[in-house]
Amino acid sequence: MSLTDINIREKDFHNKLQSKKKGRFENIFYKAIYNCSEDFFKYLKNYAKDSFILDYGCGVGSFVKKVAEYNPEKITGIDISEVSIEKAKKNTRELKIKTEFKVENCEKTSFHDNSFDVVYGSGIIHHLQIEKSLDEILRILKPDGNLLFIEPLGTNPIINLYRKLTPKARSIDEHPLVKKDLDYIKKKFIDIKIKYYGFLTLVFFLFYKSPKNSKFFSFLTSLDQFLFRFKIFKLFAWSVLITAKKN
Repeated sequence: MSLTDINIREKDFHNKLQSKKKGRFENIFYKAIYNCSEDFFKYLKNYAKDSFILDYGCGVGSFVKKVAEYNPEKITGIDISEVSIEKAKKNTRELKIKTEFKVENCEKTSFHDNSFDVVYGSGIIHHLQIEKSLDEILRILKPDGNLLFIEPLGTNPIINLYRKLTPKARSIDEHPLVKKDLDYIKKKFIDIKIKYYGFLTLVFFLFYKSPKNSKFFSFLTSLDQFLFRFKIFKLFAWSVLITAKKN
């Protein structure tokens, strides 16, 4: 497996991260994009049945258990971290569907062209060289295959300040997406939809314990989606859900 210096640093960072017993402090913020995860799985449910699926940057296999409920033909998970892959194998060994987990460089995988019906991931592309990773996804997706990713944005100045103040919480090479990255996706794929999340739901995250069944969270979600109709407010979103197809 050929690795660049960036690949090696990412590999070392995630091996160390997954070797820790305690979770990341930043995990407390993810409830602010709970609705993003809900929408993500709704899309996957529509795509998954009888499909060959790639979990691109699978980590410890957290999503695989959920996707397995949608009756895919097979789920393959890849990650650059050996520690993550070993945990993914253990976490999913009781599943009754076909699974396979491999240590791979996501920018240059060992798969044949047109191998997968669906390629999905969460918080992975911003750890990679954007053009290399998207070109590789395009290569291994089947014609009319679906791409589905949750990714953080690099346009909110407050979030960017927090990132600068907490450098040890992330790898030095990660780069949340900006306009030119989204433009490259639009250039390479068709039927692209980009939905924004995490403005007011993040600002007021201390005011609700759990987003599930929370009327206040639902109100903030609706208000966010109204504000995101205006270009200026999209700059303050934390994350995007990207769906697209291979031509």
